[in-house]
Amino acid sequence: MSSLKGIRVLELAQIMAGPTCGLLLADLGADVIKIEKTPSGDDTRNFLPPDIKGESAAFMMMNRNKKGIALNLKDKDGVEIFKRMVKKTDVVLENFRKGTLEKLGIGYDVISKINPKIILCEISGYGRTGPYSDKGGFDLVAQGMSGLMSITGESKEKPPMKVGAPITDITAGLLATSGILAAIIHRNNTGEGQKVDTSLFEAGIVHTYWQSAIAGATGKSPGPLGSAHPLTAPYQAFKTKDKWITIGASNQNTWLKLIKAINREDLQENEKFSSNLKRKQNLNELVEILTNELSKKSSSEWLKIFDENGFPCGPINSITEMFKDPQTIVREMIIEVENNKAGKSKAIGMPIKFSKSKTEKSKGAPNLGEHTKEVMMSFDYSEVEIKDFFKRKVII
Repeated sequence: MSSLKGIRVLELAQIMAGPTCGLLLADLGADVIKIEKTPSGDDTRNFLPPDIKGESAAFMMMNRNKKGIALNLKDKDGVEIFKRMVKKTDVVLENFRKGTLEKLGIGYDVISKINPKIILCEISGYGRTGPYSDKGGFDLVAQGMSGLMSITGESKEKPPMKVGAPITDITAGLLATSGILAAIIHRNNTGEGQKVDTSLFEAGIVHTYWQSAIAGATGKSPGPLGSAHPLTAPYQAFKTKDKWITIGASNQNTWLKLIKAINREDLQENEKFSSNLKRKQNLNELVEILTNELSKKSSSEWLKIFDENGFPCGPINSITEMFKDPQTIVREMIIEVENNKAGKSKAIGMPIKFSKSKTEKSKGAPNLGEHTKEVMMSFDYSEVEIKDFFKRKVII
């Protein structure tokens, strides 16, 4: 059985952070009902190009395995429909600005009276408390404010650089998932629902563990190091004869494996490189020596040699190369799903595997309002009522 079979989630969220959470919960077996605004739906539907037969590839990536309805929450009947849904729901997930649900008349004080066991998960820019709680959140801004952009890039002399992926959005979704699962366990033990509150800002901060350890211990903020590690060396990308690869000499054992593999065991006799501390202190000189050695063979040759010596290494794949990697394929991390309009499209698969629990076979993302009638009927609305709601555009 799926781990979250029987858990119903109402996803009042759009773009990335909330939908990331909803996606993972759906893969774990929850019945996730995505409630989109009328008349246009999730803003990601307009993230074009790319599209597949007119459907946004970005929307389809983030919203597979969910049922989709479109509901006008600015209409009093739309609010009443939502309240009825809350009665038979476990989790409400939202990423609006602070106070939005209250203005709509469906804040936690209201829905917790309708269903005392309800779990409301709020994902915001900065959290629901503190001086920034009223501000909207964006990944780029959160990366800057959390310190991430100060440690990303080649050097302090270069312009600030963000992480290529919207990492605070995605991580906030993962943190929200963890919080919801903890709240479900709490409810199972006590019968109590509660609010779960996380943010893009905090999601950025948790990625600074090593750099915050340095700052906390020294009082100084470390800067960007390119692909290098702030605490160990050599642990970064290197150019070979033809391409770039990564090597991970993260401790003394892997360092010894590296110099053996490149036939430079004499480096261990050099006092400048005899320990991790010395290698960090003399990193520029070490990088120059290693780059010279690695430039003598191609990436494929070095990767073969390093693998044979049990040394951590890897290619720097493009996204399409990652798609074709045999490990990606075996672990089913790139899957194909079906959308009623777009047909087949690529999606990222479930990143957690279980020995007992099953995960849900993935369905494609819903078209706008695709499951509205089906969902309404599951909450005991009659055909006549549903037809009237459609006619008045309370639902689409």
